[in-house]
This record gives sequence, structure tokens and C-alpha cells, in this order.
Amino acid sequence: MNDQYRPPLSVSPQALMRYSILAQLEALLLSGSSPNDAVSKIAGQEHAYPDGRPVRVSVRTLQRWRSAYASGGIEALVPRSRKRTETSMTLSEALVAFFRDEKHHDPRASVPELLRRARVRGIIAEDLPVDRSTAWRACRRMGLPTRARPSKREGDMRRWRYPHRMQCVLADGKHFRAGGARLRRVALFFLDDATRYGLDGIVGTSESVELFLHGLYGMVGKHGLMDLLYLDKGPGFRSNDTLAVVQGGLRAWLIHGTTRYPQGHGAIERFHRTADEQLLRSLDGNLEVDPDCHALTLRLRHFLDRYNDTPHETFAGDTPRQRWEAGRPLRFPEDQADLYRRFVVREPRKVSADHVIKADGRLWEAPRGLGGTWAEVTRHLLDGRYWVLHEGRMVQLAELDVHANATGHRGYIGDDQPVSPEGIPATAARLAFDHDLRPLVDSEGGFRDEKCDEKNEETNL
Repeated sequence: MNDQYRPPLSVSPQALMRYSILAQLEALLLSGSSPNDAVSKIAGQEHAYPDGRPVRVSVRTLQRWRSAYASGGIEALVPRSRKRTETSMTLSEALVAFFRDEKHHDPRASVPELLRRARVRGIIAEDLPVDRSTAWRACRRMGLPTRARPSKREGDMRRWRYPHRMQCVLADGKHFRAGGARLRRVALFFLDDATRYGLDGIVGTSESVELFLHGLYGMVGKHGLMDLLYLDKGPGFRSNDTLAVVQGGLRAWLIHGTTRYPQGHGAIERFHRTADEQLLRSLDGNLEVDPDCHALTLRLRHFLDRYNDTPHETFAGDTPRQRWEAGRPLRFPEDQADLYRRFVVREPRKVSADHVIKADGRLWEAPRGLGGTWAEVTRHLLDGRYWVLHEGRMVQLAELDVHANATGHRGYIGDDQPVSPEGIPATAARLAFDHDLRPLVDSEGGFRDEKCDEKNEETNL
């Protein structure tokens, strides 16, 4: 290197980093290495930025730095400031305006599709190449959507909370371990959005539809009906049974949060952290804890009762119970039977020729007369019982027992039908028997009069 280009007293860190790499390159050249070998060796090594971050430099970059240093010294190694633009330095204003208009009317249009539309409309000449990356960067600078589906960061993210109790109920499951055997369990919590009041909780072995519906049934029985239920897309929340009960039976709105986006239901996630810190982490590996789900549910509800009396920072020191008791009136089902009827679903099922209905992987015996038809089956989701409407009344179905049917009495179509009004027919076999082997006495015990019998036979003929 030339001594006339010694580093000045003050120079940027980026220029010093480039200068140090060129110094290594110059040392290899002075030791007798060819320029190509020296540049390739330096390009294969890992260097560091002034802040310590690792960096690799390409062969073309080394050649460009070496040429710049030879012509202008270390000042030529200072990175040039790039003038930022909000649109594009290469694309025409007409094309940029076209991108804005098209994305406004069709946000899902891709960048190649926009370029094709621009060529069809004459905004881009047929022989003028336009790089799709340049167009994509221009759209990004203008804040236009560049994805077919907006990402979570591009969505409309705003904090929300309902003002009144039971307007919105949050429900979610929290997995944990309990007992000395560290058995897997899941705690399902129901939380009121407006007051942060812990409504109810239930523990199960897995996050299933049955666990959620049993917990929902108990929560509605205690605190009444809600306007909206906010869930994630867990295995117990996205089934057709859940949709049928919430929207059809309880007449409430059902909202599923965005997948893998816990910020969308941050209140219940923060509550899970509190429950884990104060209760759930003390159950893992504890020999004194009964891992039975009913015993753990009792612990869960005791924790909720104490949590509802704890001052909440969001409410300026008020407890969730104080906010809950000051809320609007609650709505309850008419009675327990009305609530029970809200947890049923009705679905058509094909009845086989031998009066069997297949549902949930099991076989059920249908009433006689429904064979080969379609029947509307009423299924209760809490106890798994099935009914069908037969002859104006609801008949509960029994599970098929093939062993009992092997020895059971068979019924026939004519067993329960009345005698025909035409009377008992006189067949030829019967008439021949009466003629040849008729008894000697009549029904009154006296001897028969053959002449009268002949007249009766002639009358019958």
C-alpha cells in the first residue's frame, strides 16, 4: 500500500473495517501470492463488523474496494449515503400510480399480475423489461400489501374489551402436570372479559370437545348466558358440536382467534401465567396432590374464588368480584331442563334394513318400521344418549347387543294386527277336512243331522 494514503486521525468504523480487510489482502500480495489467489482466500474467510457481527465479503466487493482505495485512499472506502425514496428511482410515476390504484381495488393481486396488467393497458412498453423485484420493493416502500393473505403484523391490531359482564367470555386450556407420577392434565378456564372474573374451571386429561362442553354447561348454569364466546382453534373448540351448541343452543356468537397468535387473546394468556405461578407449578411432582381430575377441579375452583377477591391493576385496585357484582343483570335459561335441551344436536342418519343406526363408531337399534329410511337422530352431547321420533313420541335408542338378539324373541308383522273384518276364510283344505273327518257330534254335544249339514254345505257353496 502507498504511504501517502495512511489513515487520517478520524475515520468511520466501516471504512476502518474495509481498510483492515484490504491490509490482509495486501499482505498476501507482498508475500508472493497472485491477485486471484489472494482475493479468493480473503473472500473465503470470515471477518467482523465494528460491533462484532460476523461478515463475509465477496470477490467482487474486494476488487471494488481495492480499486476505490487505489484511486482515492481511505476516504474512498467510506460508504456512500443512499438517498431513500418513498416509491422508486427507476419506475415511472405512471407505473407507481397504477400500482397504488390496482392494490386499492384488488389487494390480493400479485406483483407479476400487476406487471401483466400494466403491459396490457400500455403503461409498460412491450419491449421494456421491468424486474419484478424492483416492482415488489416499490410496493413495500409505499406500504401496499404484497401477500395473498395479510400476515398477523399487517392485520388490524387494536386492543379491545367489552364494557359489560357476560358480553364476552374467554375460554382456553392450560396444560400442566400433577402428582408424584407427573401425569398430564389440562385446566380449562372460563374468564369474563369485562370484569376479569374467573367464572369456572374444569380439569381433564386432554383438551377435548367433551371437556369443553361439560365446562360450558356448568358455567352457564352458574352465571347465565353470554352474548359472545371467544376461543382459539384448539382441538376442543373447532368441532361442529361446539358450533351447534354455542350458536344453535345458547344463541351466542362464536369467534375463533387467529392461529398461533396469542396476542389476540392476551387477557386469558396473562391469566394463565398467573394461574401457573400461583397454583399449577406447585402440583408438578407433588406427592401430596391427588392427580384425579375431580380433585384437581376442586383445587382449581378454590384458586378462582381467591383470585376473584384479589385487587386487579387494570381496575385501579378493585377486585374482579366487585366489578362483577356491579355489572348488568344476568340472563339464565328457564330451568335446568331448558339448559339440558340446549346441549343437543340433530342430524339425519340412514337406518339399515335390519333397523340399525351407526353413529360415533357404534351401532344403535332403531324402532321397527324405520328400516331402510332416513331418520333424524337427536343426540345429547353431555351423556351421549340418542333419540328418534317414532309414531309421535321420542324413543331412546339402545346400543346394539348381537348376543342378546341371538336368543331373543322375534316379532312378526301380523302379531299385533287385528283380525280381518272379512272373517276367517274357508279354504279348500279346510272344507275337505270338514267333509271327510268331521266330528260325530256338533258343538252342543248332540249327533249331527246329515241332511242339515248337506244343506249348509250347499249354502256355503
